Amino acid sequence: MAQVSSIADEQTSTPLSSSKSITLKIARYNPEHDESSKFMEFSIPYEKWTTVLEAILEVKKHFDHSVAVRYSCRQATCGSCGMIINGKPRLACFTKISELNSDIVTVEPMNNFPIIRDLAVKFERLFDSHQKIKPYLIRDDSELEADAKEFLQSPQELEQYIQFANCIKCGLCNSACPTMATDSSFVGPQALAQAYRYVADSRDKGKDSRLKIIDDSHGIWRCHFAGSCSQVCPKGVDPAMGIQLLRGYLLGFRS
Repeated sequence: MAQVSSIADEQTSTPLSSSKSITLKIARYNPEHDESSKFMEFSIPYEKWTTVLEAILEVKKHFDHSVAVRYSCRQATCGSCGMIINGKPRLACFTKISELNSDIVTVEPMNNFPIIRDLAVKFERLFDSHQKIKPYLIRDDSELEADAKEFLQSPQELEQYIQFANCIKCGLCNSACPTMATDSSFVGPQALAQAYRYVADSRDKGKDSRLKIIDDSHGIWRCHFAGSCSQVCPKGVDPAMGIQLLRGYLLGFRS
C-alpha cells in the first residue's frame, strides 16, 4: 500500500559514497502553516543506477527525516511516486539521476493536485473522475449466469484497447494537462483514456452510457489536444489518441 512518509526508515547505514554527486533541491510546503513553498538543498552522491526516489530517501535517512514523499513498489508499477522532476512530470522510482544530465535535480509536487505536504499530493479528483466513467465491463445480467462461457476475443479485438489497459493511475498525464489547471471540473486525460479502454473493448456493452457521461462541456470537448498527457506517460499509454478516437464515436465516424 502506498505511504506518505514523513519519518526516517529505521536504518543506521551511512550515506551512499561515490565520486559523483548532485545537488538535490526538494520543494517543502505544509499548507497547514506555510504561506508558500521553499526549496531545501542537499548534496547527494549517486551511482549510474541511482534513482531520484533513492536520492530523496537518502535525504530522509541521513539529513531531514520530515520530508514527505509518497512511494510504494519502487519499480514503476504502483504509480505512487509521481512528481515534477526538473520541470517534467515523472515517476521518481523510474527516473535515474544519470539520465537527467544535470548537476542539479529539482523535485516538486505534481501540478493540478492539492498538496498534502512537500511532495505528496491528494488523488481524490483523479479517483473520482476515474470512477465516474464506470471503469469495468458492463454486460447484461442474463449473460452472467453461472454456466456462461468466457467472452473470448481475437488478437485484433485485443489490440484495439490493450495499451490503455496499462494505465497505473499515477496522475502524470493529469499533472501535465494545461486544461486541468484552468477547469476544476474537467474530467482529465486519465479518465478519458480509460473511457476509451472500455468503449473499445468488444466484451463491453456500456458504450452508450459512457459516451453520454463524457459528452459534456467539462468532458471530452474541453480537451484542447495539447498532447502533453501522452508525452509523460511512463507506460506508453497515449491518452491524446484515445480522446481523439472517442470523439470519432461521438461524431459518428466510429461505431
